[in-house]
Amino acid sequence: MEIDPALIDPSPFPDRLPDDNSVDFDKLKRLIAEEGQKLPVQVRKHPGAEGRYQVVYGHRRWRAAKELGIKLKATVMDLSDAELVVAQGIENAARQDLSWIERALFAWRMDEAGIKPRDIRAALSIDDPELARLRSVCRVLPQDIIEAIGRAPKVGRPRWVTLADAVSAEPDVLSRVRKILSGDKVLSLPSDERFKQALAVAKKVPPKKQSSLALRGPTGEVVGKAVFSEVAVKLTIEEAQASAFADFMEEELPALIERFFARESER
Repeated sequence: MEIDPALIDPSPFPDRLPDDNSVDFDKLKRLIAEEGQKLPVQVRKHPGAEGRYQVVYGHRRWRAAKELGIKLKATVMDLSDAELVVAQGIENAARQDLSWIERALFAWRMDEAGIKPRDIRAALSIDDPELARLRSVCRVLPQDIIEAIGRAPKVGRPRWVTLADAVSAEPDVLSRVRKILSGDKVLSLPSDERFKQALAVAKKVPPKKQSSLALRGPTGEVVGKAVFSEVAVKLTIEEAQASAFADFMEEELPALIERFFARESER
């Protein structure tokens, strides 16, 4: 049947992020304008709004019809949520592949809507381990970060997992990633490049905090240096005193360690 596209809403389970390149859509829109819509989209009756519909697949044709102001040819199906996502996933597999992160978001949104894991696996043609990996990245990376990066079609699972691991390892990473993605220069880049910028800043290790102390002899002359960091204590002694000081430290360290743990136990 032909339906006014204004009466149609998108799928309740979005599976696409904005594309950097509008050329393909513009070609489709021009083709429909010149030759008409050849293939119908698939819709279902809206479960919560009388007289409205939801797209199962064919979002780009629906968008083209809206922009052209023409009726949309559609096949109306009676589908549950589970049947909708499976049909949507099968259609996507047969046409333009989703990028890895779009698949992850699609799985996440189905999870949030209570779709059963077996139906999610069927919609994406994946097994349990891959579903677990898709879920793990979306649990760590906030949706606003993913949307700011975009489709990133050339970025596969390993690098998305690396980004998620970096965010998990350090609380400050998210603020650094958000800051780099909000810059006009980065926003103007293709999504694959935006991902590279985000990963680079996420993996950048901030300098460790450290302090130093000059070691002085009885008359105030510097005989060595102690450097304290979060992971080590380093002592450097002038050559003239190095051997004697080493013997001294070897004797004193056991008692010093004992005093340290005695003090820690009192806290």
